Amino acid sequence: QVQLVESGGGLVQAGGSLRLSCAASGRTFRSYAMGWFRQAPGKEREFVTTITMSGVSTYYADSVTGRFTISRDNAKNTVYLQMNSLQPEDTAVYYCAASPRFGPTLRYEYDYWGQGTQVTVSS
Repeated sequence: QVQLVESGGGLVQAGGSLRLSCAASGRTFRSYAMGWFRQAPGKEREFVTTITMSGVSTYYADSVTGRFTISRDNAKNTVYLQMNSLQPEDTAVYYCAASPRFGPTLRYEYDYWGQGTQVTVSS
């Protein structure tokens, strides 16, 4: 079992930055690829980014490439999402998730989910 707790969400103006954190419980954190998804009101939950178990490889949705950066600290059982140049369309609840697979980008590939943290970007 892996429990995930996100933090760092909030309200920011367009063009601003936020850093989300996701703390994982358990000793097996390094055995999971970690990902971030987001869900805007009335929309499906969508893939944002993922990082492999070692942290060597990352993958991003086209909509966030060049603006968002995922990283992880296996010693601290934590994954981060640095979000720069935020836009109103980035407004959503952001979820972190854990997957035993390599390079997972689909919801069903993730076994564990956090409760989400709200990010609101004002224009």
